[in-house]
Amino acid sequence: MAEHNNLGKNGEKAAVEHLLHLGMEILDTNWRFKHLELDIVARDKQTLVVAEVKTRSYSTVQQPADSVNKQKQKWLVEAANAYVQAKGIDLEVRFDIISIIETRNGMKIDHIPDAFYPRM
Repeated sequence: MAEHNNLGKNGEKAAVEHLLHLGMEILDTNWRFKHLELDIVARDKQTLVVAEVKTRSYSTVQQPADSVNKQKQKWLVEAANAYVQAKGIDLEVRFDIISIIETRNGMKIDHIPDAFYPRM
């Protein structure tokens, strides 16, 4: 497996652990709808949290969260709508970004709740 794939999987694992530490219930990981994917779907009390995980190595210039552009946001909203319908969920939906930067000393996690709002 390519090194970047391991980096991504390790980042998603760290993000799941982070959300569990915050008291969230993990409902799904890597949930797919057509060509779209939700990295992590969690429940935080009465809110459904769709968390997009972006992991980079310490040598990266761009911040991981910066890669969640308008098109990616549109796809996340589309997949979240499909998830809510498929699972029959009636909760408010929140979109978070979890940026993870791997350094020599471990992983630095930056969790951005309500990172963006769905456009109508």
